[in-house]
Amino acid sequence: MNRKIEIVDTILRDAHQSQIATRMTTEQIIPVLKNLDDAGYYALEVWGGATFDACFRFLDEDPWERLRIIRKHVKKTKLQMLLRGQNLLGYKHYSDDIVDEFIKKSIKNGIDIIRCFDALNDLRNLEQTVKSIKKYNGHAQLSICYTISEIHTDEYYVDLVKKMVKMGADSIALKDMGGILTPYRAETLVKAIKKVCKLPLHIHTHATSGIAEMTYLKAIEAGADIIDTSVSTFSGGTSQPATESLVIALKEYGYQVDVDLTKVQSVADHFREVKKEFVKSGVFNPQVLEVDPNTLITQVPGGMISNLLSQLKEAKQLDKFQAVLAEVPKVRAELGYPPLVTPLSQMVGTQSVMNILSGERYKLVPKEIKDYLKGYYGKAPGPIDEDFRNSIIGEDKDRITVRPADLLEPSLKHFKKEIGALAQSAEDVLSYALFPQIVLPYLKKKQDPFCDIPVQEVTIVY
Repeated sequence: MNRKIEIVDTILRDAHQSQIATRMTTEQIIPVLKNLDDAGYYALEVWGGATFDACFRFLDEDPWERLRIIRKHVKKTKLQMLLRGQNLLGYKHYSDDIVDEFIKKSIKNGIDIIRCFDALNDLRNLEQTVKSIKKYNGHAQLSICYTISEIHTDEYYVDLVKKMVKMGADSIALKDMGGILTPYRAETLVKAIKKVCKLPLHIHTHATSGIAEMTYLKAIEAGADIIDTSVSTFSGGTSQPATESLVIALKEYGYQVDVDLTKVQSVADHFREVKKEFVKSGVFNPQVLEVDPNTLITQVPGGMISNLLSQLKEAKQLDKFQAVLAEVPKVRAELGYPPLVTPLSQMVGTQSVMNILSGERYKLVPKEIKDYLKGYYGKAPGPIDEDFRNSIIGEDKDRITVRPADLLEPSLKHFKKEIGALAQSAEDVLSYALFPQIVLPYLKKKQDPFCDIPVQEVTIVY
C-alpha cells in the first residue's frame, strides 16, 4: 500500500476550543512548540475559530502576539488557521478591505494554510477570501460544511468541489463539525470527490458520536489525503480522535505516516499536567468526553446542545429540552437546511427555543433570522417557502440577491480613525474592527494599566 497519509494536529486550536472553551494560554503552549515542530506533522492548526476573541475576552492576551510567538518557535511545520470566509473570525460580514487586510496580516504574522468556509456553503462569501489568500501567497483550503438533508446529496457536494477548484483552491476540506459523517457516507463522498478533483482532500470530524476513527479509515481507503487529529490528552469526545492511536493503526494498515510518536508523547505528557489545572478549576467538564450517538439522529452538534441547555436553564424551562430538540430539525427545514455551524447553529437554536417557550411558532423572531431570510447572510442551501418567508419579513421587504458584502462600503479607514492613537499597529485596528466591545477596553488597559481603577478622592484634614 505505502500511500502517504498526512496528519494535522488540532491541539493548539480546535481540541482545546472543543473541550475547555478555548482557555489554553500562550504560556501553557510555549513549552511544547519545539516537539510539535519536530514531530513530522503536515501542519499544526494553531489559530482562528474562537481562539481570537477568547484571547481578548478571557485570557487578557493579544492573539496576534500568540501567533508570532508560535511562528518563532515552529520553524519547519506549516501553521494553519480556520477562517469563516467573509465573517473572518466574527459573526457578521465584513467589508472586502477588512477581509483583505486581515488575511494579509495573518499570513505576514505566520499563517501558511487558511481553511476558509461559509456557514451556508455560499461560495460568493469566499470570493474575496480566496483572492486575498492568493494575493499574499498563502494556501487556500476551501472547506465544505458537511450536513445531512434531502438536498445535501453527494452530487450537491461534488458540484461545490468543482466550483471551488475553479475559484483557485489549493486543497479541499470536508468539514464535519458535528461528528455526523458516517463511515459509509465518507467512503461514497470521498470517492465521488476524488473522481472530479485531483487536489489534496482533507477530512475533519469530531469524535462526539463515537464513529470518528471508522470514518477516517473509510475516508482514507477511499482516497482522502489528510486528516485532523489531536494529541491524546485533549482528544476524543467533542474533540478529534487521538493522534497517537490513529498513527499506530494507519501504519499497521500499511500507510506511510511520518509522525514521530516519541515527540507526540512528550507533548501529551506536558498537556496532561495542564489538563489537571483545568480539571481543578472546573473549566474541564468530563461530560465533553461522553459519546453521544443521538448526534447521528438529531444532527445537533455538542456545542449547540450546551447552548440550548444554557438558554433553557436561564429561562428556568429545562423540562422543555426534548421539545426544543425536536423543534430544531423543523426550523432548519423551514430555513432551507442551513448547516448547523457558527453562526447558523446559534440562530437556529435560538429560534427553536423561542418557538417552544413562547407557545406559538415564530411569534418571536430574532433580527438575525429576519436578516437571514432577507438574504443578508447569503443564499440558503435549499428552497424556502415564500408564504413562510413573507409571514416573517413581509413581501419583498429589503430582500437582496447579490453577494452580501457587495452592499458594504470600505470600512478600514473608518475603524482606524475611530480607534485613533489607542491602536499601536494595523493588527490592533483589525482586532478593534472585529470585536470593538472587548478590544477597546483591552487596548485602553494596554496603554494605561490603571485605566479601569476609579479615581479616589482624598480629603486632607489638617
